This record gives sequence, structure tokens and C-alpha cells, in this order.
Amino acid sequence: MIVQDVITHLEALAPLAYAEEFDNVGLLVGDKNTELTGVLVTLDTLEAVVDEAIENQCNLIISFHPIIFKGLKKITGKTYVERVLIKAIKHKIAIYAIHTALDNAFEGANAGLCDLLGLKNKAILIPQAGTIKQLTTYVPEKDADATRTALFACGAGSIGNYTECSFNSTGTGTFKGNEHSNPVIGAKHELQKVSETKITVSFAKHLENDVLKALFSTHPYEEVPYEVVTLENKNQHIGMGMVGLLEQPMDGASFINLLKSRLNSSVIRHSELLETPIQKVAVLGGSGSFAIEAAKAVGADAFITADLKYHDFFSAENKIVLADVGHYESEQHIKNILVAHLKKKITNFAVLLSKTNTNPVKYK
Repeated sequence: MIVQDVITHLEALAPLAYAEEFDNVGLLVGDKNTELTGVLVTLDTLEAVVDEAIENQCNLIISFHPIIFKGLKKITGKTYVERVLIKAIKHKIAIYAIHTALDNAFEGANAGLCDLLGLKNKAILIPQAGTIKQLTTYVPEKDADATRTALFACGAGSIGNYTECSFNSTGTGTFKGNEHSNPVIGAKHELQKVSETKITVSFAKHLENDVLKALFSTHPYEEVPYEVVTLENKNQHIGMGMVGLLEQPMDGASFINLLKSRLNSSVIRHSELLETPIQKVAVLGGSGSFAIEAAKAVGADAFITADLKYHDFFSAENKIVLADVGHYESEQHIKNILVAHLKKKITNFAVLLSKTNTNPVKYK
């Protein structure tokens, strides 16, 4: 196996096309064609994690957070970031970061947080816009079935719980080739009128290259007529945060105790507990203050996130319980998600869960 084999499995779970624009995801260090000796999965790539990879003969580190986030002008070992990069490069260890691509995946970081809390009926809290595209093409009627089949085979035409979705209409297409043309139907300089099928399918943004490749490989015309547009529709399977339901409603104090138990947290900062029971819960691992209004808009009784500032808690306005469980605590489960996914896909290769606790925050 090579590094790219692992990357392919990771990006099937969380395509990089859905990472936030500010983020730095993907292969950050190393050659994708390097032969693998072992994989180590971690939340953060620290020097101790690189040492752990060296000790276990792992030459690929899968990290949730990217070690390179801001621009680097020099690598001298002055900062922990520079020291990590120097050590990784010296020992020929590749580093891959998945971060907000996994945050936005339906079976990703926030789904895992929902599962930890026992939430059912999971749904995306803030669906991501601009992630659904639509293809329209015009094909001779006799070639329409083959073209549709090829498009469906690469994932086009999938909408929610349905596959092979398309709209088809027939009409007359016209064209006239110039002296440089090589028309499949008729001859150059002659106006052609052909009975054609107009095929329209939607597809997920990250599939665009595959969809166009399928179209061009099956469409009979020398010049393939097609249009691709980005739809305004919200993608209910891609986006930040999730919302779900507790099996049974519970009072505020019991809910805080549940958080402490499930997230192994000794301290939780929260807004004033309300008299109303908590059942509908919104979650967003990591820094999630930007989603407070979204959580209120969906009618959540509580919102679980991290890194809330003093004034953020005022936003609760006695309508919702805001709980800051800690950045690390809200994301500690993520490396388990990645290890479980890779072990299902790679059954004959070592995928190790890092034993290094990378939480920089300490409590007394």
C-alpha cells in the first residue's frame, strides 16, 4: 500500500471539497506515492506524536487538526510547528489533516458527538450551500440510455434516499459543422436536425470530474453539448453541526451530569439552566459560537460546543442552555471515528490509535 491508498479511503468518508475555505486540509507533508509502513491517527500532530510514529514504525500520521495552518516563512525549529515539521521530514513521515472536511461530513465529527450523547434522528444543523450541481446535456435518442447509465454509475442522479434520478425530454437539435469539424451525424457545412433527448441530473460537487469524464466517454458527438450550474439548494447531508433527540427528556442538572460522564469532563461552563426539560440537542465540536443562533432557530433545548466567550453566554436569552464542554473534550472521539473507518477499509494493515493526550488545557 501507498499513502494515496489511505487518502482515498479518508476522502470517501470526508471529501476535501466540503472543507471550509479558511482551512488547510489534505496531505501537508510527504509524498502520496510513498510505500506505507504504518498509520498513526491523532487529534493533533505534536512532537510527542511524531516520536510515537517513529517508535511504531508509522510513516503516515492522520491528524484531525492541521499542523500547518498559517503561512510559514521559515522552518528553523523555533516554534512547536517548525519542530514537528523538521522531525517529520527528517524521518520521512507524511502528515495528512482532515479537519473541517470531517466536520462537514454527515457521518463525521459531529455525528460521532451525537452518538456519544445517545442522540437519535440526527440532522445537519447548518447545511452547506453551493454543494449540489446540475448537469444538462443533449444526446441523440438512441444513445440516451447509455449516457444516463454512465452518469448514474459515477454517482450522478442521487437525491437523498433515491438514486438514478433524472429528467428527460425530447426535441430537435440542430448543428452545422465548419471545415474543421468531423461530425458523427451528417457532413460538414450541412445543417443537421437530430431527434435528441435532453437529460438533466444533479450531483454532489466533489463528483464533478467523474461526472464529466463519464459524459465525455459515452456521448457520441465530437463537441459534447452540456451545461453545469451550481444550485442554491441546501445539502441536507453536508454542513456544520448536528441536531438530534435524547431518548427521554431530562432536567438541566441531569443533562450537565450526562455531558460530564460521556465526555470525561470534570468541568463544564454553561449558561443558566432552565426549568423546561432538555430533549432536542444541537452539537458542534470545536469552536462553535457562530452556530448559537442556528441552534436557537431549530428549537434546540441545549447547544453543546466549545470556546465560548463571556458575552456568548448572554446569547442564550433564557431560550436555550449553552454548554461549553471544552475544545479537546468535544473532539476527542474523532480519532476513534477515523481508526474505525480505516480498519473497515484496510483489514490487512496496521492502523494505530495514538496514545498521546494532546489536550493543552489542564484543570485543577
